[in-house]
Amino acid sequence: MDRTDFMQPASVADGPASRRVLPGRGAVTNPEGRFAATRSVPVDDGWTRLEDEDASVVTEVRPERARTLITQNASPDIPFDRSINPYRGCEHGCIYCYARPAHAYVDLSPGLDFETRILFKADAERLLTQELAKPGYRCRPIAFGTNTDPYQPLERRLRVTRRLLELLSAHDHPVTITTRGAAILDDLELLADMARRDLVSVGVSLTTLDDDLKRILEPRTPSGTARLRTIRALREAGVPVGVMTAPIIPAINDAELESLLEAAAEAGAERANWILLRLPNEVAALFRAWLAEHYPDRAAHVLSLVRQSRGGRLNDPRFGSRMRGDGAFASLIAQRFQIAVRRLGLSDRSPRLCTSGFRPPVVDVTSAPDASSSQLGLF
Repeated sequence: MDRTDFMQPASVADGPASRRVLPGRGAVTNPEGRFAATRSVPVDDGWTRLEDEDASVVTEVRPERARTLITQNASPDIPFDRSINPYRGCEHGCIYCYARPAHAYVDLSPGLDFETRILFKADAERLLTQELAKPGYRCRPIAFGTNTDPYQPLERRLRVTRRLLELLSAHDHPVTITTRGAAILDDLELLADMARRDLVSVGVSLTTLDDDLKRILEPRTPSGTARLRTIRALREAGVPVGVMTAPIIPAINDAELESLLEAAAEAGAERANWILLRLPNEVAALFRAWLAEHYPDRAAHVLSLVRQSRGGRLNDPRFGSRMRGDGAFASLIAQRFQIAVRRLGLSDRSPRLCTSGFRPPVVDVTSAPDASSSQLGLF
């Protein structure tokens, strides 16, 4: 049995009374993170009923003081070795998001907290400047959107992603971006300028063209039609753009695979990729609760297909199989994808970006907050 099968929090296991579908929110529960010292269970004390409570949850936003900005990784099954996530948590509310467990590291729930209590990197520009200026820094494309979406709704107000892109553009540093957010078009002029210097490529995630499914699966994301418009606008502006059909969820959206690829190719996507549903740590319990609420008639079938594709478990974290799975169902998806990609003339390779023009920023250590520990200004 997968350990995620028995990690289900009490608030999920207690039944429908502990679950609530809130307008514009994906998670139907708010369980404690796996590092929490205590567990809470909803109890009817006769004074307040869940159905009498306010049916909306306001998004809380607060700054996060990070020590570093660029995250390094050595995973052999992803095409980048460094990334930036301007936000922790994501208002898009995608129930399947594998970044949800990260909220447990700041004593927040991977459930509703993940999509309603958002942290942003307040010192992002300063941190990035310092990291790019380090003498040993070697320029390689930085990936945006590897955990939470850099163009989630808050970006239109906070503009953290925009300021980081402006900094990277000013120093001719290449980036890759993965997003569901239509707010990326606010930066179209900047991205087009970077594209002319081979400094950017974009992947637009397209999960479904069914608006009813989108509203419960990824409630605060743009519609599939809007994402196709984003692909078209990026392509017309000269920005290399591809489509990410992810995640493929057995018996939920897998039947749409070919139609998603066809629509993206027609809109101008040049390349395509796919990822099978991943359910790490607390995401498994959250997804099970979501299925029980929205698809009780097929929940067992969906989970059975997931287990068939994950060696009998709900999640397989091994490099080489975690993205695509194995077994008959995963093999069939892979074959369907390859046939469609060949028919549509889509590539599965990302464009090569230019790293040779990078010019590191000059840091004045006399005005830097950590000047006492930095000697960059001496060189």
